[in-house]
Amino acid sequence: MLSKINTCVLQGLEGYGVEVESDISNGLPSFNIVGLPDAAIKESKERVRSAISNSGYRFPMNRITINLSPASIRKEGSQLDLPIALGILNSMGKIISIEEDTFFIGELSLNGDIKHVEGALPMVISLREKGVKNIFIPLDNLEECSYITGIDIYPVKDIVDIIEILNKRLRVKPIEPKKFTEEENTREYNFDFSEVKGQDTLKRAVEVAVAGGHNILIIGPPGSGKTMIAKRIPGIMPDLSFEEALEITQIYSVSGITEVEKLIKTRPFRAPHHTISKTALVGGGRIPKPGEVSLSHYGVLFLDEMPEFSKKTLEVLRQPIEDGEILISRANANLKYPSKFMLVASMNPCPCGYYGDPKHECRCSQNQIDNYLNKISGPLLDRIDIQIEASPIEYKDLKNKEENESSKVIKKRVNKARKIQKERYKNLDIFSNSELTNKAIKKHCNFTEDAERLLKNSFDSLGLSARAYNKIIKVARTIADLDFEETIKLNHLAEAIQYRNLDRKFWG
Repeated sequence: MLSKINTCVLQGLEGYGVEVESDISNGLPSFNIVGLPDAAIKESKERVRSAISNSGYRFPMNRITINLSPASIRKEGSQLDLPIALGILNSMGKIISIEEDTFFIGELSLNGDIKHVEGALPMVISLREKGVKNIFIPLDNLEECSYITGIDIYPVKDIVDIIEILNKRLRVKPIEPKKFTEEENTREYNFDFSEVKGQDTLKRAVEVAVAGGHNILIIGPPGSGKTMIAKRIPGIMPDLSFEEALEITQIYSVSGITEVEKLIKTRPFRAPHHTISKTALVGGGRIPKPGEVSLSHYGVLFLDEMPEFSKKTLEVLRQPIEDGEILISRANANLKYPSKFMLVASMNPCPCGYYGDPKHECRCSQNQIDNYLNKISGPLLDRIDIQIEASPIEYKDLKNKEENESSKVIKKRVNKARKIQKERYKNLDIFSNSELTNKAIKKHCNFTEDAERLLKNSFDSLGLSARAYNKIIKVARTIADLDFEETIKLNHLAEAIQYRNLDRKFWG
């Protein structure tokens, strides 16, 4: 008897429907799976055999053929265990009927339990967009999928339960989707900006960067507070919207980070070590997975001591910074992962760290300094919106007893600026000023006459590239938003230009 069961496989974050055809025929006992299965699917034969037997059913001693259609798509993942087992049981006549628009995903344990699978959330979202009405998922994946509307989701524990449901002997209702509120994602951080002494200019630059999602590079001597301030950035990041939370959770669901089993409600902060490989940074591998740039989506990618990273590794950042996504090409598929992250980088001005420091003598030769700085290429530096210097801390700053602004106060201003941007770009696929296209810049970035003159003079005198010119406008737009101004004024533009001068001090 021939049986057909619907399931789903992933390519990147996109889910594709797959039909599992099962046929039990006379002949020598065998169990064959065809249709471009990967190693995990081939191994499912033993899991399925044991799961069916340990669930109280006799595994057929016949010729079993499983076809995964369409055969042109390579199938990966253990989520096909459940549909394969249901196909065999259906062919045996143990299941009365299965509706055509019902899909099944789940990995099986040897005792018949249905286990957590990677990528359940993007599968459910993709199937919903394709018009699927019902889907059965593992109970362990319930939390991450519990906010999805528009599709009936049935969490199941084991094979026995799902057969009872399909045979109408056990009646269950689909889950009631939860409602998302932005207030849920608030959390207390151990690090607060109120603990930072001095560095008012640097703190202001960080606030502007976060308010507009701009990339920022902090240069300064050892002990000036570069890393300390970077670690406090999560405390002032704007609240996540539901759409952003869904996108982030999909990436983590696919990545195989097993401790993440529910909707992520805080922005990621990733700080990879400088020994990281290119593949780990941007994604890929034998079985392609998202890299750090995608795991930082809508959050922060922090590169501490940036020149310590290999130059080849840093150069692969150029494309995801520019495009907001990373494309991984393989012989059988092209996988696309989003990577709209805020790059926060810190570095010393030279190998010893004291180049330009008035209180310490630099021990580096000019050749050593040049080699060190040249690890940051011009094109990569051009993609960093804000470049700011962290000055050495003064004794008077450390002894100052005045109460500094807390992260909570700064975050309120950031949230207000982001809400202005969200309303302004509600009809565009844009969440922050850093994502503005050339067309959107012309429409939404209007200058006063004196600001326009300053911009023209700066472009000519500083020898700005077209990209740097646009970066200055985007930063000025953010500074104006923090001041609740619709028109970019002279002081907004002057501050934005100030954040582009540092490269001429060290690289010029």
